[in-house]
Amino acid sequence: MGRRSSKKRPAEHLEGRARVDKRTKDLAKRIEPGDIAIIDHQDLDRVAADALLDRGVGAVINASPSISGRYPNGGPIRIVDAGVPLIDAVGSQLLEQVAEGDEIVIDGGRVLRGGEVLAQGTPLTSTSVLTSMEDARSTIGSELRQFAINTLEYVEHEAVLTFQPLTLPDLRTPIAGRHTLVVVRGIDYREDLRALRSYIVEYHPVLIAVDGGADALLEMRFTPDIIIGDFDSLSERAWSCGAELIHHVHPDGRGPGREELQAHGLPFQEFVVEGTSEDAAMLLAYEARATLIVAVGTHATMVEFLDKGRGGMSSTFLTRLRLGPALVDAKGVSRLYEGRVRRRDMLLLILSAMVAILAVASVAEPIQVFWHGISVSVSDLYRDWF
Repeated sequence: MGRRSSKKRPAEHLEGRARVDKRTKDLAKRIEPGDIAIIDHQDLDRVAADALLDRGVGAVINASPSISGRYPNGGPIRIVDAGVPLIDAVGSQLLEQVAEGDEIVIDGGRVLRGGEVLAQGTPLTSTSVLTSMEDARSTIGSELRQFAINTLEYVEHEAVLTFQPLTLPDLRTPIAGRHTLVVVRGIDYREDLRALRSYIVEYHPVLIAVDGGADALLEMRFTPDIIIGDFDSLSERAWSCGAELIHHVHPDGRGPGREELQAHGLPFQEFVVEGTSEDAAMLLAYEARATLIVAVGTHATMVEFLDKGRGGMSSTFLTRLRLGPALVDAKGVSRLYEGRVRRRDMLLLILSAMVAILAVASVAEPIQVFWHGISVSVSDLYRDWF
């Protein structure tokens, strides 16, 4: 489903069916057009906001502050600029009071059911959100300092684990000597995949999806070869697409998602490595001797990591250090690739030109006279000989 238009709609009075969940990405799977999402998501991130908008959400009610001021998160501005009412900081008790499927009413900042006022919040506007974002930018120095401290504190510990020899699962997908595309459903993943469509069609890279990245590829009519992660955000379509399933397990034994994999009854393998699942995907491709690793939608900035609830990026820093020049960002590849003229395209252009020339020549009078003369000469020779 496409993104909702930016036309503003009044938030004074709105009725709809409630969808309730503390985990925004789980709730987004159940949203139908016009539903009212009730979430508890402090510092609503851009990816979560886009997921709600893509499903046609009618309004969003957040139990927590959608932008707390820690950093300029991009979720709230996406919601309000799309013309979707966003009622902020109504309190966590609303999630207990409202059941899935209840018909509720938004009246200004009030949330009602059957005429009873259940909660009161603040309707956010573009102006108020932009002001909060600007305030967050002015005080981001302390958050950046803590983020850097957290990163450095874990670098020494995780460096030992990151650079240890890794045991690869027995993959049926050949990777050695090929390009790989690691797809995360992160910021701008759709735009990156669209820009890379021609590259994918020509080079046939190994398509490695990190959890919901599988659905991102399927949206673009590509089928992932490998899905890796903790499998907490896959659609049923992605589960049944036929990709190899690789469960990311940490060296200390933590392996979220194992129960989900076992419940689906599909064969899977495990890859033990420290870091995030997108780190694991890149290391899998690198250790399997991919010649190039193209990253789509991966997290690279402090804001993106804070959106994911991570206070540092040591594992990601170390992973990129290990991969070196083998790793490139999708945007760089698309910009280089869009200017390339392929030999197949040149051949088609030449053939088209030749067809056009022959078509013109076939109807030109001098050419017709020439061919008529040849025809008469051939006829005369035939009579003389036979």
